[in-house]
Amino acid sequence: MSTLQLTRRRGLAAAGWLGPVVRRLGSGLAVLWAAATAAYVALLFAPGDTVDVLIGDGLDTPERRAQIIAEWGLDRSALEQYGDYLARLLRGDLGHSYILQRGVGDVLSSQIWPTVSLALTAAVFGVVLALVLALATAGRRSRFGDLVGLSELVVVSVPPFLIGILLLAVFSFTLGWFPVSGDRGFVSLVLPAVALGLQISGVLGQVLREGLERALEEPFAVTARSRGITEWRLVIRHALRHALLPAVTLLGWFTGVLLGGAIIIEAVFGRPGLGQVTVSAVTGKDMPVVMAVVLLSALAYVTVSTIVDLAYLAIDPRLRRSR
Repeated sequence: MSTLQLTRRRGLAAAGWLGPVVRRLGSGLAVLWAAATAAYVALLFAPGDTVDVLIGDGLDTPERRAQIIAEWGLDRSALEQYGDYLARLLRGDLGHSYILQRGVGDVLSSQIWPTVSLALTAAVFGVVLALVLALATAGRRSRFGDLVGLSELVVVSVPPFLIGILLLAVFSFTLGWFPVSGDRGFVSLVLPAVALGLQISGVLGQVLREGLERALEEPFAVTARSRGITEWRLVIRHALRHALLPAVTLLGWFTGVLLGGAIIIEAVFGRPGLGQVTVSAVTGKDMPVVMAVVLLSALAYVTVSTIVDLAYLAIDPRLRRSR
């Protein structure tokens, strides 16, 4: 292949990526703007005076009220207030918690790592377990496969918080292998991650197994077998790639499970994190923190959705030419 042809092919490949990436980033920014606007509208239309809503259960003094009016520009028109609000968000200014007497950014940054570590550990556990079980049982009829399928149905049907309570009862209260609550390093992360990750492994395992079995019946699999390729190599090198595309579509669902489940799991296991911050902010009517959590959740969802779309393009190059 000549240098000119190689350059042209690379240019076409880059062009195939450019359009979808630009469109996805544009739609992601639109979602973030909509989330920010919805949070601001909820603040404006909340029952009572806006200053009272922002103060929540905090100390109410004339000085505090004057500070809130000046910070949020409540003495100006609604359009100017909205413009100032968006400008502050672009600067990374999430406001001030008048209950905790701290910046909202400081509140979230001090609690985000425990939640991120829990979500990532649960995601890794769920994905690895699903992948191992799907590879071990796809295309094989056995008692072990039936047991795995039944177990997946059970963990999908049972809420994560109930699984967490059962794990606490067995491994913490009875056996004493793991701490009951708190954040004491990796050992205190095991049970919460398992409770949160089992539901992910159940759903993903079913999807991966179905995708593998369908791929193993495709004509390319028959051709590969006729050429003497081993069954294990066929699964790893060819069938798995075809099975990944429907599995990748679940990443958006994973995000919702991890974000929503982490709040409940942190409460069950008494762990620090955004879950505890959110619960405290809602019960204490700390509106600036609640709004920031909404925006952070939207950012996480947009980020994962963008990664999912780009993963589609990497797994199936035909999608680049169709977009």
